Amino acid sequence: MFDKVLVVCVGNICRSPIAERVLAEKLPGRTIHSAGIASQKSGLVGMPADDKAMEVAAQHGFDITQHTSQQLTAQMCSDYDLILVMEKGHVDAVTTIAPEARGKTMLLGHWNGQLDIPDPFRQSKEAFDHVFKLIDDCTRIGVTNWVADAGVT
Repeated sequence: MFDKVLVVCVGNICRSPIAERVLAEKLPGRTIHSAGIASQKSGLVGMPADDKAMEVAAQHGFDITQHTSQQLTAQMCSDYDLILVMEKGHVDAVTTIAPEARGKTMLLGHWNGQLDIPDPFRQSKEAFDHVFKLIDDCTRIGVTNWVADAGVT
């Protein structure tokens, strides 16, 4: 079982903050954080989660109002047991930042048919609702498989 999980998206204001909170609830006692592969480039470091992300998370009982965006670093990649990304291309982006992290980086949607979770940034609330459902489904399936793989009952 993974004790430290890092969830990664592009800006760390939409998908990864939601996934961080959902995973933290499903994996109590584990360290779960998030970061963005382009938070710094996008000028988002230190920014709160997107308003629609906060709204949709709150509708499902998750509070991400205290979240602040941070840039993914090589040190962060080293510090975590598992790095979950939203899209196939993010694997390469993580590997560019920390080549040694390739073996522990995988899609959040790995157990859900190698599913990419689309970026809802600057889209409708319905897009955020859809992304929340995908994240919730993928984390549920992923956690079930991690527990089974680890032999935990």
